Amino acid sequence: MKFRFLWVGKTRDKCWRSLQEDYLRRLCHFVKCEITAVRDATGNSARETEGNRILEKLNQNSFVCLLDVGGKCLTSHELASEIEKWQSSGLKEIAFIFGGVTGVSTAVAERADFKVSLSFLTFPHEMARVVLVEQLYRAFTIIKGFPYQK
Repeated sequence: MKFRFLWVGKTRDKCWRSLQEDYLRRLCHFVKCEITAVRDATGNSARETEGNRILEKLNQNSFVCLLDVGGKCLTSHELASEIEKWQSSGLKEIAFIFGGVTGVSTAVAERADFKVSLSFLTFPHEMARVVLVEQLYRAFTIIKGFPYQK
């Protein structure tokens, strides 16, 4: 299985980027990972433009997990269970999509197979990326029974 992260914009802050890379390095011990950053857009049609860029980069066969404020709130153990379900169902690629500052287009939201919320709180995008990657790493340590999650 492969995790693909599609997000709008780059992780510019060196501290967040360092944490992101650290958790990605750890996560890669369990699953292949790839990041695709699409260029952010401005103006009235930014959401649609970014949505089109995301959809262009998305593999047609990917299982799409959209990070969405209205998505399902999961505990770390529930996320681990979801990942186990995805593994046992034979999914080849899970694409985690982060929209831009204005959210995602309707087309991207409709393409999502699963919607998850990281929190009821609002985080900066760079922080949310780190939180997701860390939680995915944590989920695998739960699955494998490693002591990290304790």
